[in-house]
Amino acid sequence: MDDFKKAHKKLWQFVEYLFTGGIYFWVGYILLDAFYYGLHWNLWWSTIVSSIVGWVVNYLMQRYWVFKNSELETHQTKVSGRYAFITIVDFLLNYVILFGLRKIGITPAIGQFFSAAFFTGWNYVWYRFWVFPEKADVMRIKLSIHHLLTHRAHGHGAFRVG
Repeated sequence: MDDFKKAHKKLWQFVEYLFTGGIYFWVGYILLDAFYYGLHWNLWWSTIVSSIVGWVVNYLMQRYWVFKNSELETHQTKVSGRYAFITIVDFLLNYVILFGLRKIGITPAIGQFFSAAFFTGWNYVWYRFWVFPEKADVMRIKLSIHHLLTHRAHGHGAFRVG
């Protein structure tokens, strides 16, 4: 029965993720259309402003509802930093997707649906396993570039905990 409960919990978490992702999408979509088509801003600024508003809404829902985990409370700076990092990567990829689709005749209004389909799977994996991990121990793993570049004869590896 434990396996069933775990599977049910993960399924429900994914449904919550899809719901909050839908809210993020529609907030961003409506604002992108308002700025790009209504106010005639260029694509760059329309995308930035609509994305920032969507990111704030999305972060709050993902962090405090979908991936709620009291173990992460003491790692709030790392969680926020990881979210910011993946969000910047998402923004740049989204812009490239929209720009590329516009070049082949697909408007940003339609292109946003293609982009959303890609980011649904992409972000779920990043959020679940890296940004909001179940175990806080994942937050403590650090990669030391110094250790990667120098040989440590006494056996210390590149990864350390702490």
